[in-house]
Amino acid sequence: MGLLLDKSVGCLVGAAVGDALGGATETALPEEIQARFGGWVDGIAPPFHANWATARPMAPYHKGDGHITDDTLMTHALVRAYARKRDHLDAYDVVELLVPDLIERVVYIPDLEREGLTFHRLAAAERWLVTRLHHAHADPREAGVGNIVNCGAAMYMAPVGVVNAGDPAGAYAEAVEIAGAHQHSYGREAAAVFAAAVAAAMTPGATVDDVVGAALDLARDGTRAAIDAVVTQAREYDDWREAIKPLRAAIAPYDTVGEEYRRPGLGARRPSRLHSIEELPAALGMLVVARGQFRAAVLGSVNYGRDSDSTATMAAAIAGALGGAEVVPTEWSSVVSEASRVDLVEPARVLAEIAGEVFTRDQERFARRATRFQELGAAGSARSELASPAVATGGVAGSARSELASPAVATGGVAGSARSELASPAVATERLS
Repeated sequence: MGLLLDKSVGCLVGAAVGDALGGATETALPEEIQARFGGWVDGIAPPFHANWATARPMAPYHKGDGHITDDTLMTHALVRAYARKRDHLDAYDVVELLVPDLIERVVYIPDLEREGLTFHRLAAAERWLVTRLHHAHADPREAGVGNIVNCGAAMYMAPVGVVNAGDPAGAYAEAVEIAGAHQHSYGREAAAVFAAAVAAAMTPGATVDDVVGAALDLARDGTRAAIDAVVTQAREYDDWREAIKPLRAAIAPYDTVGEEYRRPGLGARRPSRLHSIEELPAALGMLVVARGQFRAAVLGSVNYGRDSDSTATMAAAIAGALGGAEVVPTEWSSVVSEASRVDLVEPARVLAEIAGEVFTRDQERFARRATRFQELGAAGSARSELASPAVATGGVAGSARSELASPAVATGGVAGSARSELASPAVATERLS
């Protein structure tokens, strides 16, 4: 198995496993989890509510027992969109490829225990995609504006990171474009940062510090502040059991849902440059506490509770991409695959193949651009002209692009080079023919 495929399998199979384990504890608080299960959850667990079919507020979903949730259903739908396009995706592809998959393709929905349309399993913020794009015919580039701000777009962005493996800035830009059709404000930002984190983790030899560095380098506003606060706190711990309360305290000032997860206030999930979703910072925090180890990162996220399936999905996707297929426990993945009636490896195999094709196209596009740039006579003189008075008259607008190639931007490493990579062949995705 090549490294790209190995990391893709680790990422997507890992994400599904994290989703399935986290489903059993979703919406519960850590103390409730311990009371229900007689201690911390240490693997695949039964539903939090034994009477899951009639219990409130979780009915009618059979979460737990190794069942994947909407996080993985949406992730696999995005992989299928990539499989049809076999190139980078944008907001219009969400309309033309993703939405039809959600409303037309019949799949097995594990926590409903029946076949159906993915749409029937989606929550309100995810159904927004269909309402705005299929029924209201909104401009896909801004269709996410007005939606409930949550992690609904972030939770399925791992494939964007795989397609842009080794290029966090490219993953960020592509995810911002895709997620704009679904989310806005810090919900959209989190989707982009999560994709960037996965792309960083896909880099050969990447470490947890590289992933966190890339996330901090690219994140903006409350999302960046929240990640920084949580990661700073996480560095003080090496046991997820001890870290749960401190990590929650670190994210609390940026989270709009509040301490009573099932009863958010009127200010919850509204757009703001000051706030962040909880799931991504918590996932990165658990990744730091676990020192990148898959099992610990996932169990920490599962027992953190609240939106635990999405938190564990993100932590597992990154840890799986860092460590490859071998770090995902087979005693978990085999049960999840069987209980959910889904091949967890095939989407990862398909996506790795597509990532290779996309990179080849990126190289071809950049080669065409390089030829045209040479013909402009700029290649040989660009650097010398940066220091000339003529360039100085261009102002900020005239110099912005040239600065992308300057030594000041090239700060080294996965984290430090995220923005400088905007000038690399891997992210030259403009449609030139």
